[in-house]
Amino acid sequence: MTTGAKVPETEVVPIASGRVAVRWRASPRARRISMRIDPRSGHVIITLPRGARRADGLALLRAHSAWVAAGLSRLPPRTELRHGGHVLLDGQSHEIHHAPEARRGVWLEDGRLHVSGAEEFIARRVMAWLRAQAAHLLPARLRLQAGQGGFHPTQVRLRDTRSRWGSCSSDGGIMLCWRLVMAPREVQHYIIAHELAHLRHMNHGPDFWQLVDQITPHRRQAEKWLHAHGAGLHRLGGA
Repeated sequence: MTTGAKVPETEVVPIASGRVAVRWRASPRARRISMRIDPRSGHVIITLPRGARRADGLALLRAHSAWVAAGLSRLPPRTELRHGGHVLLDGQSHEIHHAPEARRGVWLEDGRLHVSGAEEFIARRVMAWLRAQAAHLLPARLRLQAGQGGFHPTQVRLRDTRSRWGSCSSDGGIMLCWRLVMAPREVQHYIIAHELAHLRHMNHGPDFWQLVDQITPHRRQAEKWLHAHGAGLHRLGGA
C-alpha cells in the first residue's frame, strides 16, 4: 500500500470524541488523501494515494475529528432483521415473523413477512427475498416508465451502491440501487425519472431538471423522503 510498515485493512482508532473504526484503502490513482464515512458500515474510509503514510491519514482523521463525530452521530441505527423486527417494501413496513416449522421460505401474508427455517438464517433469508423483489419489480417499473415517456435505455442493472441511488452511462445503460425497492413508490418513480432524463441530458442543467419535472410529479416529496430516510436503507443487512 505504502512504503514503510504495512497498513492494516481495518482498525479502531482513538480520536477526541471516542474510538472510530477505520478502513484503509490504497489508490494509485488518487492525488491526495481523502476521508469519508461509509453510511452502511459506519467505518471511516481513508484513501491513501501512492507513497502516502498511515500517519498522514491519521493526522487528517484527527484534524477533522469533530466532523467525523458529527457524521457518525447522524447515522441511523442499524436495522436488525429478526423475529419481531420490521422491514420495508414499497415504503410499507412489515413485521418479521419467524415460522420455524413452515416449509415455504419467505412470504408476505396478512401484512407480516413470514420466514421459515432456523432462526440464525432470518437475516440472510430476508435480504435474499428483498433482492429478489427488487430484481422482479424495479426493472419492470423502469421499462414501463421509459415506454410511457418514449425513452429507450439500452440495459437495466441493479447494484448495491453506497452513495448513488441510480446512474446513467453514456451508452444508455441505467443502474439502480436494489435497496430502492424498500422506498415508497413515489421515490422509486422519481429516481427512475431522474435517470431516464439523463438519456437526453447528461448533466444537471436547467433543461435536465425541467425534463425531470415533466416526467414525475414526485420530485420534492421524494427528495424530502430520501433526505430523512435514505441512510436507513443502507443500514439494513451486512456492511
